[in-house]
Amino acid sequence: MYALSLLFYFSDCIRRNAGAKRTGTGFLVVVWGLQVTHVIMRMWAEGHFPIYTTFDFLFIFSFSIVLMSLIMTRVQRSEFVILLLNIVGFSVTVLNRLWFTAGEISLHNWQTVHGLLIMHITLANLGFAALTVASVFALLYLFLHHKLKNKKWNDTVRRLPSLEVIGKYMDGATLIGTPLLGVSVVLAVLSIVAERRWHLLLDLKVIATGLAIAIYVGYFVVKRRKQFSMMIMSRWTLIGYALVIMSFLSNAYSAFHRWTGE
Repeated sequence: MYALSLLFYFSDCIRRNAGAKRTGTGFLVVVWGLQVTHVIMRMWAEGHFPIYTTFDFLFIFSFSIVLMSLIMTRVQRSEFVILLLNIVGFSVTVLNRLWFTAGEISLHNWQTVHGLLIMHITLANLGFAALTVASVFALLYLFLHHKLKNKKWNDTVRRLPSLEVIGKYMDGATLIGTPLLGVSVVLAVLSIVAERRWHLLLDLKVIATGLAIAIYVGYFVVKRRKQFSMMIMSRWTLIGYALVIMSFLSNAYSAFHRWTGE
């Protein structure tokens, strides 16, 4: 269903086709419905919201991307944004099914900081999704700026929002994602402090995420002073997102998410 949705959106982006766009949106609604059903079935079987494993984190991330895409369908000239977002969502969904499996892990046994961890994972997921949206708009800004600078007008350029609108959405998504990710890190640190596992403050994942947040905070400081163009800010956004990805990939080398709390 997800692949079919992408194919119809791709068809519409290659050549205007309102029917293909409607069909792609329809399949996307079905995908979202199936994801909701999956979550409900997992909750029924396990007795709690499925959030504790890497599989669950990536599944909820994909769910968030699909939901944001459906919201974006109400925005004019958003076809390319939806396509790019769902290329990310579809890739994550497929790789998640290939690499990970659903099941219980030690995070469920962290009794002392159970509530903090649920909030940490939820906010990190939402922040990750929002920053993904910001990165898509940053890519589109760089693409459109390049086309306009070289005076390469085509149907793709005409179907994209203006540079001003793209920059506005990029800023908005970054403004939402940065505090969400920041608060999630604060909650992670509080959970470490609560259990007196001080050595985890120097964990690779904690440091990498902190650097990513520093990049995004710097983004807003620089933007407020109007020192650089939106081109530079778009690249800044992509650098910050690359650090967020590196932070996630550092899970394999991190002791934080392997800690049992015992």
